[in-house]
Parts: sequence; structure tokens; C-alpha cells
Amino acid sequence: MTSTSESRAPGPSQAPGASRTVGADLERADARDKVLGRAPYAFEHPVERPCYAHAILSSVPRGRVTAVDTDAARQVDGVITVLTHENAERLASTEDAELAILQSAEVAFRGQIVGAVVAETPEVARHAASLVRFSYAEEPHESELKPGESELYRPDSANGGADTDSEQGDLDAAMEAAAAESGAVTLDETYVTAMTHCNPMEPHATIAVWQGDELTLYDSSQSVHGHRDTLAEVFGLDPARVHMICPYVGGGFGSKGEPHAHAVLAALAARALSGRAVKLALTRQQMFTLVGYRTPTYQRVRLAAGPDGRLTGIGMDAVEQTSRIKEYAEQSANPTRTMYAAPHRRTTHRLAALDVPVPSWMRAPGECPGMFGPEVAMDELAERLGIDPVELRIRNDAPVAPESGKPFSSRNLVACLNEGARRFGWQDRDPRPGVRRDGRWLVGTGVASSAYPVNRVPGSVAGVHYEGDGRYRVDIAAADLGTGAWTVLAQIAADALDVPLDAVALRIGDTALPKATVAGGSSGTAMWGSAIVAAAQTFRKRHGHDPSPGDHAQAETPGNPHAERFAMHAFGAQFAEVRVDADTGEIRVPRLLGVFAAGRIINPRTARSQLIGGMTMGLSMALHEETVTDPRYGLLVNHDLANYHVTANADVHRIEAHWIDEDDPYVNPLGIKGIGEIGITGTAAAVVNAVRHATGVRVREVPVTLDKVVEGVPGR
Repeated sequence: MTSTSESRAPGPSQAPGASRTVGADLERADARDKVLGRAPYAFEHPVERPCYAHAILSSVPRGRVTAVDTDAARQVDGVITVLTHENAERLASTEDAELAILQSAEVAFRGQIVGAVVAETPEVARHAASLVRFSYAEEPHESELKPGESELYRPDSANGGADTDSEQGDLDAAMEAAAAESGAVTLDETYVTAMTHCNPMEPHATIAVWQGDELTLYDSSQSVHGHRDTLAEVFGLDPARVHMICPYVGGGFGSKGEPHAHAVLAALAARALSGRAVKLALTRQQMFTLVGYRTPTYQRVRLAAGPDGRLTGIGMDAVEQTSRIKEYAEQSANPTRTMYAAPHRRTTHRLAALDVPVPSWMRAPGECPGMFGPEVAMDELAERLGIDPVELRIRNDAPVAPESGKPFSSRNLVACLNEGARRFGWQDRDPRPGVRRDGRWLVGTGVASSAYPVNRVPGSVAGVHYEGDGRYRVDIAAADLGTGAWTVLAQIAADALDVPLDAVALRIGDTALPKATVAGGSSGTAMWGSAIVAAAQTFRKRHGHDPSPGDHAQAETPGNPHAERFAMHAFGAQFAEVRVDADTGEIRVPRLLGVFAAGRIINPRTARSQLIGGMTMGLSMALHEETVTDPRYGLLVNHDLANYHVTANADVHRIEAHWIDEDDPYVNPLGIKGIGEIGITGTAAAVVNAVRHATGVRVREVPVTLDKVVEGVPGR
């Protein structure tokens, strides 16, 4: 794999020092510790005399446990206890049904926790767990999303953080008018995205230790304070009595943004053992039902455009699934509200409540699947109109936010499209599909736009402490799940304090530190960094540039006076080259190129890593990732990395991530926008559009497996 990036910010030729750390291309502060194995992940923290828990999952999709036989498991040497609903502690709060484990005999989905074995070693715990026998009274279940058959309802708007439906003008009338106008074009198609799972390399794991009524958790978490507060409520504790520690996270992609049932199980098991620490790590198979996933989506997209390609109507109706026990709504129609100008607009969300595990966050929830259907639809519209797909997007660029009418704080989508087209060599593209060959390979290129909102999550607090000898300590309970927080927050702090980078010691990932908001929604660096800048400014006002050891200051992320005045988003353009084997339909992507407008870049090296990671994950969505359900048994069939393929190095060739200079003083004091998620949005659509250009086959469903294209390949 090769990759490139570009930024006009200070590079390595400008050695970091006072006032020059932000923008420097620095290696990760935690890189050496991770490579050498010195960075402890959740399961690796040393605790005295740990024992080990192994979760037992239900083998029926819906029903009730009628009997439990634990005799054989209890007789295994090394087994300490077996927990089931019959002997588990009653929780103080069962309002969150996902976390209310072992509280009743009810089974809501296949793969739900119904018991656990605690033993002296993980091997004994796992073996003994296989000996526990459950009897069930099964009930009828529904575990397959069928938009035409499943009962659909409008989700609670509070669940998704936005109104679920929106409408302006009259979309139906716009469609009818375009259908009657000579040269105008309408499009009404349905696009489908698969159920997918986050699959971070570090499995979800927790160590729980009770000391009286105080609980310490070492947990793989994107939000130590958020997890602490939730678990404190579940166990009826003052949050001050729960201490959560997580300095390093081995990936998350959103799945570690909220606590899941395994953390409750670890704490329940530890409470039952009178002070011994309990270690629990989920297996890869268990992660498929216990830590969330991206719901499959069905997206009906409607477009109406005049002969000049300008949209007169745009609509998106999204249908998704949720769990019957807990609602989660992926806001997949939201990007349609942002992307393109059209006077007549309509978006809706509908859910089917099924007997399935609880869906949750996965990188760019809403925006990632929600960019797929509309961006493929725009490609189809361009083809029907005979307009270049880059030009079509430019013609429909929105001068103001399409629904609110607010001006954008900055919107450089057109600049990204033009720069991407130039770098990619788009001007040499023959628009005819299925005509370019290289031996047995059919070659095509595609484009799609990317977008992601600038999310504001208030509540982060940072502390600055002077330790003497010119050295400062900066504290904030942020999380680094591979995104570079250890590095970029130290850069921001050094800049704000006007000291060299090596004069700053950063501490993160511990509820003993000042509160930090979740590492999610591409908001972490902006929110935490703004708190650090505010704390540094407060420190200098209070103590000047000649402080005494022990001097300190603390500050919260400041409010944004521009928040209601502007619409705030990052934008980008994705370009893909695809090769399809004319005999087998095998698909290869030798080149991806993205150009992004994401405000100020703090560290080009970590920024490039995030953008390339997102694009790689988008490629994985386009060609590989799909969780398959057997609806007869409510079973996720390919629930491991042997059968659920994630794009690996062998699948990736050349990925280029570029960005343009963008000065946006309105988004936050640092002028930065999130980059963790925008890279994934649009990528799958660009790949699918390139498949169409290569083969002439229009695929409206991902992943694009060879069976979807092979019959339509020219010459077969």
C-alpha cells in the first residue's frame, strides 16, 4: 500500500518548539510504547490474584429460560462460581434493557448473555461455560429486515438527536413536473447497505475490582466518564465511587463509545467474589451480538432535475432495523438535507423493531450509509442527463444550508471536487461505460462527494499544572483509540502555553482526571483541544509566564457564539479506479484518491492516517463487509474474522489523502473540523460508480460481490 498527503502547514523542516507545534508533522507520542508492548490495554492491567469470567450466550432467538443445569460446570477444578439469572445480584436500574443482564429468564435475541462462569484461568472458565445447560421455551421471532413486510414505525427523534422527518416544498409535484418536461430527468431507485460490525483489533474487555462499595474498572472505552456515569446508575452508586481507567484503546470505530453488557457482567461477577478482581474479554464471536453493529439500510432515493442538471427535487426515505428491547436510529437520511440545493425536499426515517441484538454507533453513523444511496443516485442522474458526474455535483452545490437557510461557516466541496479531478486525471476519462480494457480487466473510474457535520459536544474540562523546571502537566480524561490524541493534544497544549513540546506531559483516559466528552462524532480533538486552550489561557492570566511549582488552572470547552448562526460541516471528494475481471467478475481497486476540506490540520501525519483509515474502511464496505443472518434461527452466520472479511493490506493498493487549506474561525477556537469519519463517507459510492463505468452494470447494493456483476460483464 502506498499513500500520500499534502498540507501547507509547517512540516518536519520546522522543528517543533514554542508556538510551532500545531501543524508539525510529528510521529505518534505513543508509537514506541505500542510497538514494544509497553502500552497496557484493558485486559493487560496488572491486578492482584485475578480470576476470569467467560460469558454464556443464548442459543435461541426469543423465548424464556425454563431450567439451568450448572452441576457439571461447578465440578470442574478451578471453577469459582457460575452466574445465571437465578443467583445474580439485582441491579439498581434496569431502564437500559441492553445492560439489564441476568435479571430475568427472558431472552430477547440470540447471543444475549444468559450466564457466566468465573474460574481461576480463562481456559477453565471457557471450558466450564460449555458444560452449562440451558432449557428454553422458544417463542416466535422475527430477525430479518423486510421493508415491504416488517411493521415500520417512526423513531423517537430524541434517539437520533434530530427530527426524524423533514419536508420543504412538494417533492411529489416536482417529480411529476420533471417527468412531463422535455429533457428533464427523474430517478426513483432503492439502494441497500448491509449489516456490518466494527471489529476493532482489541476485543472489548473489562477488569472489575470492588473495594467495599467502590468499583474500579479497567475498560476499553471511548468515554471513561460516560461509561462511569452509566454503570454507576446501573449499580445504584454515586459516580464518585466508580473509577474507570483506560489510557489506551486498540480501536473502537464507535463500538466502545457506550458501555455494553459485558462491563456489567464483569462488575456483577466481581461483586459476587468478595474483593477479587475479575477479568473478562469477549471472544470475536461474542462481539458480534454484544457490542453493537451498523444496521442494514434500505434507501429510496428520488431525484428530479431539469435538462441543465439542476435539481428541482430530492428525497430520501430510509428504512432500518432496531432491537425490540432498545431503540437505536441510524440517521441515514440526514446527509440528504445537507448536500445539494433543491427547492423541493423530503426525508424520512422508519424502523422495524426485531428480535435482534441492539445496533449502535459505527464510524460515521448516519452519514456513512446515508451518503451511499444519494451519491450513487447522482451518478445515475448524470448518466441519464449526459452530464459529467463531477460537473453535476458542482452545478448543484448549495450556497447556503438547503433546509435551514443558514450560511455555511465554510463549504469547499467544489474546491475538493476540482482539485480531486485534477489530481486523479479525470479530464482524460471516456464517459462511456464498459469500453476501457487492459487485457482481461475492464477499467472504470467513479466519483462521489463526502460530508460530515462539525459536532459540538460541550462539557470537556482540562487542567494545566506547573511542575517546575519549565515543565507542565496537562490533564483531561480524553480517549485515544488510535486517532492520535496522545500526540495532537500535547501539540495543542504546547502551542497554547507557548512552550516546547517536550515541556508538556499529557495525562488522559482516567476518571480521576477532569471530565472529557466521548471520542466520537469526530468531535474529540476540537472539544478537548478547545478546553486545553481555555485552560492554558486561564493559567497564563492567573500565573503569567513565570509561575511557581504547584500553580494550576482549569477550564471548560468554551461556548461557541457562532453555533446558531452558521451551518458547519467538513466536505470532501472521493475518486476511485476499479478493475473488473471480464471472465470472473473479480473486482480490484488499484487506486483511491480523496481531497478534503476539514479546517486546520493539527498534525499532517495523524490526519493522513485517519483519512486513509476511513477510506480503507469505505472500500471494505463497498466490496467485502456483510454480516449474514439466518432468519430461521436468528443466527449471525459469519461471526468471526475467518468468514467476515475486512479489507486487509492485500486488498489495498494506492490510497492518496489530500486536503486543501481551509480557514474557518467560526467552528471553534482552533479552527479545526473532525477527520476521523469523513474519509469513510462517499468512498463506497465512488467504488460502486467506478464498477458501473468499468462494466456497464449498475449495482445498487453493497458489498459488490462478483455475482452481482459477472452476468452483465460485456462479452460474456
